[in-house]
Amino acid sequence: MNELTINLKPADKMPLYEQIYQYIKENIIAGKIPYQEKLPSTRLLAKHLEVSRSTVELAYEQLLSEGYIEAEPYRGYYVAQIEGLYHLTREKETHVEREADKKERYRFDFTPSGVDLKSFPYNAWRKLSKDILIDDKVELFRLGNPQGEPGFRQAICKYLYQARGVNCSPEQVIVGAGSDYLLMMLCSVLGREHIVAVENPTYKQAYRLFVSQEYPVVPIEMDKYGMKVTALADTEADVAYVTPSHQYPTGIVMPMKRRMELLRWANEREGRFIIEDDYDSEFRYKGKPIPALQGNDGSGKVIYLGTFSKSIAPAIRMSYMVLPRKLIAVYQNKCGFISSTVSKVDQLIVQHFVEDGYYERHLNKTRALYRGRHDLLIRGLQPLADVCRISGEHAGVHLLLTFGGKVTEEALIEKAREAQIKVYGLSDYIIGEKKKEATVLLGYANLSEDEIREAAEILCRVWRKLLVME
Repeated sequence: MNELTINLKPADKMPLYEQIYQYIKENIIAGKIPYQEKLPSTRLLAKHLEVSRSTVELAYEQLLSEGYIEAEPYRGYYVAQIEGLYHLTREKETHVEREADKKERYRFDFTPSGVDLKSFPYNAWRKLSKDILIDDKVELFRLGNPQGEPGFRQAICKYLYQARGVNCSPEQVIVGAGSDYLLMMLCSVLGREHIVAVENPTYKQAYRLFVSQEYPVVPIEMDKYGMKVTALADTEADVAYVTPSHQYPTGIVMPMKRRMELLRWANEREGRFIIEDDYDSEFRYKGKPIPALQGNDGSGKVIYLGTFSKSIAPAIRMSYMVLPRKLIAVYQNKCGFISSTVSKVDQLIVQHFVEDGYYERHLNKTRALYRGRHDLLIRGLQPLADVCRISGEHAGVHLLLTFGGKVTEEALIEKAREAQIKVYGLSDYIIGEKKKEATVLLGYANLSEDEIREAAEILCRVWRKLLVME
């Protein structure tokens, strides 16, 4: 073969070399250029297509790297044997198409785990990144402290004391890539001889993690104050996983009396611990936040978890754990050799983001933004006020709507789906027998005010119609 008839489009956004590559690749896959067929030399094809020789060379190099062609010294380029590759490629593409078909398309998604990335402080982040990297310090790229950089852990301690009333020192803090990673590390520190109690409903990711680590897991019923300590005391559980500042997913804020009962339970027996997951305490819109449970712990019973993923961005993947002093030696013995999963560069960026006041300003801005959306959504749902109860308000980034009567969660979710709106059922967070009352979660963090206004109006209309039919 001395030439290829390729209709190049110089004005196309796709580079010329990529157009050549795509043409040859597609014809090889289709069998139009058969196995062992010789391709024109780069010089001849460049002359024929009236492009530079380097353009053709780039296309051939890409085909070579992907195994579509082979180069034989002094002879040229030949089509490779790709029978297996062809079937694999087609099957893969078909699978992707099937997955795309399965995926629902929604106009509005009320995910309770959303974060508004449009408010991310790009300019401040860019400046801090540049300032940290500009000195070209070799030390930045060496393996860091397994627990996290000392300066960053000091900044976390200072922030936690001022904002959450947490009492800790840098040696108690461990930095990790997400709360899941830290929980798995904690399982190694505590050992597998425990029974874990979780709130019900609960944060399913934590529940699944404990189960995967082969712990017996006991779901504990809740009342309007949070986990029932009397029910907890009736079990053999010796570790309690709780989200007291804003229970996930019900939004309950555990009052001080219940917190003291929980601490009393932990102190009744040696080896009992409370895991306090303070995942979104920054977002409270009415009154002052209740200090963290850890701040009232005088016996080293509370293991505190926090994260920057909710307050800055999910991709930050930066969380921290505060261990009681009695567990530090255990951590050093069992996990002290494990390298930090967060780069020193990223730690330094977040450290200065906190120390230089950017974090506080970002939180104030985001809190005001979320409060506006929170208030707008509540107003938008007022037409349903006589048929449902709103709860979980004044904190976090989602609300709960509980409906009476015979209507089911499935029916509510399906009606919303038909209107291209995605909502979430409380049943997905319940372990064991589901509740009879239908409850849906509506997260508002990643929806604009216009989207919230329109989506709330549609939900009120379709759900009203459903309730009349019921």
